[in-house]
Amino acid sequence: MSRPTDQGVPAQEAASAPVELLLHFDDEAAQAGALARELGVPARCIACHRFPDGELRLTLPAPLPPRVALLRGLHDPNEKIVQLLIAAPAARELGARDLVLVAPYLAYMRQDIAFAPGEAVSQRHLGAALASWFDAVVTVDPHLHRVATLDEVLPGRRGVAVSAADAIGRFVAACVPGALLLGPDEESAQWVARAAAAGAVAAGGAGRPAEGALDHAVCRKRRHGDRAVEVALPAVDLRGRAVVLIDDVASTGRTLVEAARAALGAGAASVDVAVTHALFVGTALAELRAAGVREVWSSDTVPHPSNAVAVAPLLAGALRELAIQRDATLACRRAERRNTP
Repeated sequence: MSRPTDQGVPAQEAASAPVELLLHFDDEAAQAGALARELGVPARCIACHRFPDGELRLTLPAPLPPRVALLRGLHDPNEKIVQLLIAAPAARELGARDLVLVAPYLAYMRQDIAFAPGEAVSQRHLGAALASWFDAVVTVDPHLHRVATLDEVLPGRRGVAVSAADAIGRFVAACVPGALLLGPDEESAQWVARAAAAGAVAAGGAGRPAEGALDHAVCRKRRHGDRAVEVALPAVDLRGRAVVLIDDVASTGRTLVEAARAALGAGAASVDVAVTHALFVGTALAELRAAGVREVWSSDTVPHPSNAVAVAPLLAGALRELAIQRDATLACRRAERRNTP
């Protein structure tokens, strides 16, 4: 059983912070500590006991202050969703009035439309559940395609989606100067373009873009099944180029494997991989190595040995943005009450 622990700073120093306390589970203590330090607030662990039949008993620190954030990444999501189902109303009972979920990886976002009769649109249903439990949700690079913003996923609530693409672009520019950033499929285009722009500025220094730094292009993909994909390279000469494959999420890794093989087959001098969410299911990482990939880097939205880019500053900034919006809304309401006869 996990036991409550304290991290971060004393509660009295958190008065001006966007939240007063950060809750987390013991398997995300390192991420919680980093975020708590960015925010200047204490972090407390939710104790979780598993009974022999698989049921869970959660114990939260009591009492709770009015403004609370709960950190829970939703990789390996199913049991964690049950934890949220129990933890959120328990936090309300213990005093939390403004409750924000910080989910660095937000699962079930890819299923945003029914492709066959009777198919559940998991994005819609999980979004509705989260909206009923939390006042707002903060995440990093959610897999949204037919939905423009995270707000649309959370009916009546606020969603903030930040991107790790800028940070990844700067990291790649430092590690592989002049690299060609290559998206493994059309869906990666937005992240590749953003990473390339940030990397170009980093290479130029002092906020100036470097001429020709971090070119980028996107492959075309045809999927034949969960693990069967076909990748076509763009019309770009890869001979002698250092290539870095950029994507938002790596799960089975099949698309990245096929793109790496194709790039090396077209004469690329090297192929590295940088992703936001390092799921790397099963033998995915080993298959990338076998395909000739040199280095694999990721942000720390999902704990993994490839983590190289920290997202705590991004998450803290999003929480501050939410707090500014909340305070502005409250100020407007107070002004309306004063002006009401």
